Amino acid sequence: MLFFKLPFDDQIFTCDASADKVAVSFHPFAEGKELIFNGNIKKVSKAEFLNLNIDLSSLSELPLQADENEAEYCAKISEVISFVREKKLPKLVVSRRKTVPFVNQKISFPQTFLNLAKTYPNALVYFFIKDGQGWIGAFSEILGSFDKSSSVFKTMALAGTLPKDEEWSSKEVGEQKPVADYICDILEKYAVKVEKSATTDHISGNIKHLRTDFSLTIDAHNLENIISELHPTPAVCGIPKEVCIPAIEVFEDQPRNLYAGYIELNLENSVQYFVNLRCAEVFRGGLLVYVGGGITAASSPQKEWRETELKSEAIIKNLHFTKY
Repeated sequence: MLFFKLPFDDQIFTCDASADKVAVSFHPFAEGKELIFNGNIKKVSKAEFLNLNIDLSSLSELPLQADENEAEYCAKISEVISFVREKKLPKLVVSRRKTVPFVNQKISFPQTFLNLAKTYPNALVYFFIKDGQGWIGAFSEILGSFDKSSSVFKTMALAGTLPKDEEWSSKEVGEQKPVADYICDILEKYAVKVEKSATTDHISGNIKHLRTDFSLTIDAHNLENIISELHPTPAVCGIPKEVCIPAIEVFEDQPRNLYAGYIELNLENSVQYFVNLRCAEVFRGGLLVYVGGGITAASSPQKEWRETELKSEAIIKNLHFTKY
């Protein structure tokens, strides 16, 4: 079972499993098995979608765990800042999970999906249950977009986070610039000319990010290589990858699974790749919401805590519950 909505499009889609071709695939953050949905992509009406009976019985029970509290998280981030300074890293991304139990309530995933779609019209919104896994998410960062007719590839550098009414500081600018430089260096290996936009605000609900867009014409045979080099981006990992990925395994006490991985959509005229952030893993009895932040030498642990709390609201504030 898979349903998704593309950015700036109210139409809901699913895969009909009528063919062997890969329509949609979910790729994990690090090593692990990708989740594949075969078939043809077809439209689903809103009425049909709302009347779905979502069965969670194939999923595991919500893990019994104590979430990291603010003091524990800030202590860990202080260690991360020391590591970043010692290694002279531009950025290291560290995540945490937040438990949302369904206490005496029944969740409506179709209505939650529609709430996310309304709140984040510029996002890819999805919900799926497959092979004992369930996930829901909504995010607008494009890892890559390839036009099959023109061979134009587009991507973006997205980093730095603040409430949308606050002014950018040197910390956020210093976090985003290395991301943009890193992506540009990769792209320049695949084209003589890489077009780069000015850096602008990217609004995502109650928060904003700094965004720089890139566009280039590529050989279609290089598409997989480019995606492989871009993932994981500095926005979800840090710079350089060979230092940051092992460090993430040390500082995080849980696997990321599909969080901070990417979603590949093989559409009729294009191939779209979306970063899987602002998402939650679905269980019987609750959700695990994944959130993270880019840690630099100038980071404040308390500010990073507030940022992850704001990011968790992307999912939590859009959940729709009904009583049994």
